[in-house]
Amino acid sequence: MNAEALGNVQVIWPDGECINVPTLWLRDVCPCEECRIAQTQEKRFHLATLDSVSIETLTVSDDQLCVTWAGGHESQYLRAFLSGDHARATPRWEPWSDDYSPAYVDFKSFQANDICAETAIEEFLRSGVLILKSAPTEEATLELLAKRLGPMREVLFERIHNVKVDPKGYNVAHTNLGLPPHNDFASYSWPPSVQALHMLANEASGGRSTIFDGWGVLEEFRSDEPEAFDVLCRVGVPFREFDESNETYACEPIIRLNAKGELVIFRYSNQLMQVMNPSDPDTAAFYDAYYKLSRRLFDTDKVRRFRLEGGQILIVASHRILHGREAIDDAGYRHLQDAYFEHDNVRNMLTVLARSHD
Repeated sequence: MNAEALGNVQVIWPDGECINVPTLWLRDVCPCEECRIAQTQEKRFHLATLDSVSIETLTVSDDQLCVTWAGGHESQYLRAFLSGDHARATPRWEPWSDDYSPAYVDFKSFQANDICAETAIEEFLRSGVLILKSAPTEEATLELLAKRLGPMREVLFERIHNVKVDPKGYNVAHTNLGLPPHNDFASYSWPPSVQALHMLANEASGGRSTIFDGWGVLEEFRSDEPEAFDVLCRVGVPFREFDESNETYACEPIIRLNAKGELVIFRYSNQLMQVMNPSDPDTAAFYDAYYKLSRRLFDTDKVRRFRLEGGQILIVASHRILHGREAIDDAGYRHLQDAYFEHDNVRNMLTVLARSHD
């Protein structure tokens, strides 16, 4: 069976509107109970079971298409089904406006009030950032966020990470140095896509938090420097994070796109980036593009700076938003815990909340 030869089915509705749909698609999406499991809304029918596909009869009414296939199977399709976009709608990300500032939401309200949580999650999906205020300052409070963000993403180096100045720490975050814009665990093939940073106590001066609209910067970069953008989508870059007990390593492009060319991951971590092979012909092109992007990132107006106080939780969509920290000026006590979640699960939570009042 040659799928290309099957072509399209042309449907002309009584009002004159004309649509064309692929023949194989039409057979594959038959909504009858023989082809779909009504209980689960899953497909039962599989195209691989067919030796050939051809149409015996096709009947069009005002709002329905009826098809009889060779072999006698009958399918009925509503007009709205054939004309509709079947992709699930979720809030689209939006680049930060010039006057953007992060939304602050009360922790208890976020946890207890479904409408508050739904509104807050919608804002998070649009902007990539949410700050919860008046949260408890007990350790492991982040576990409570599973109610709204879904299950915690397990990674190495502790389930919940403790970030303090520590002379034995395995990461620059355990020093008093500033942290340049980055996202965590670039050394994973699929880095955590949501990060929650809970400030338990902040008695130190300095150390302001920084957040960057990474995707906003990338879209401007794609427009202004398309060749450099393409290089950063193509060339794999080694990243490594390790300690005495754990080793993580990935060699992936800084930018990952989906099949439509839309941004999926911005993987950026100067501190975890490893030495590239200087004799590889891609290395020079990569560094030229990486330098241009990094200069733009450090000069961007798509950055916000603020002090994260004790009892506040910064939540970022970490495939999009880069975060950092200014240098800590003195030895005042500062204790932050962070943990990871997944963006898919946050979107699921929004769907569940929306269903609850439909």
